[in-house]
Amino acid sequence: MSNPVPHWSWHVLDSAAALDPVPPVITEEAAQDWCNFVVWRPSELPDGCHTSTGTIRREAPPGRVEAEGRSPWSDANPAGYRTEISGGGRRLRLKQFLYDWAFPAADHPCLWGSEARAHEIGGGRVVWLGTDYLSHRAASARMARTTVELSVLEGEFTDDELVALYAALRPAVPEAVARVLATPFSELSYWARRPAETVSVPTGAYSFHRRGPGHEGDWIAPGELTTFLTGQGLPVSVGGHRADSAATFGDGTAVRELDVVYTSPSGGELRLTAQRTGGGRLEFPPQRDKHPATEELLDLGGRPLYLAYRDAAAGACDAWWQHPDGYDLRLLGSSGTDLGRDAFVALVTELDTRLRLRGRAGTLG
Repeated sequence: MSNPVPHWSWHVLDSAAALDPVPPVITEEAAQDWCNFVVWRPSELPDGCHTSTGTIRREAPPGRVEAEGRSPWSDANPAGYRTEISGGGRRLRLKQFLYDWAFPAADHPCLWGSEARAHEIGGGRVVWLGTDYLSHRAASARMARTTVELSVLEGEFTDDELVALYAALRPAVPEAVARVLATPFSELSYWARRPAETVSVPTGAYSFHRRGPGHEGDWIAPGELTTFLTGQGLPVSVGGHRADSAATFGDGTAVRELDVVYTSPSGGELRLTAQRTGGGRLEFPPQRDKHPATEELLDLGGRPLYLAYRDAAAGACDAWWQHPDGYDLRLLGSSGTDLGRDAFVALVTELDTRLRLRGRAGTLG
């Protein structure tokens, strides 16, 4: 029997006051020790670009301080890595981080609201090209769970150049990939580990936002996950995805919803939300959010299945349905060539048939 892959561990600062006033310059290899995600480095640069400079934002406990590069909309201080690539009068930046305060909206949150287009970049992954919230030409991909966002800051870059840049990204520390992917989301996520303020963000093609003045989400200890899910009547695996982490969300007095994170060996992700019918923040019929998407109404064992996705071949898919045992359900999928519309519907069907909710006296019971 082979030895299990050890979980990833990384350096963190002791307090928000210890944050660097200006993010320091650091190589991708050195940055990996400070990041709760796989750090990627460009192995090739666009023609004419010869400079690549990376800076690190180190993780620190929650706290508002004056530090360049930290987010102004939250007291959280998660890790992030920024690379600026320039030359020949052109300039762009890559931003890498673990998008862990919610499920990444349509799997490319920085392109929210734009007509994003998917392009294959190898390994089943896709990069999305579109326009970001600053009206810059931009791109986004999730690679081994890392969100890698690109924004063009100066000059023009073709689609082919941006796709090629993503296809040429390589892990800065190859041995970190298996360790990060072996680490449960609940151990990686800043918001699962820290009492940071809730951030209200879109999560998919249908509207669902968690809002609250304080911290939300009580995560199940990894050693208790299988017992917890079995007690809820939820499967520990769906297709090639295995349950990685789970959390309960509520209003301080009662649980409203359960979230279960299912992951594949390559870093693909499904996020299941379940609640007693009408007992949480899933509202039926679901209402479309602002991001462009194709919407379908399908039949699931005589019940309506609401499905929306950005691209039929690549996802990212969002499905809502109701179970006859009195539960509302939502499944979100990351994007990729193996998580397009047909593959995702097959996962929903499998999940629905494997639910054992009737008579459960679980957390939502």
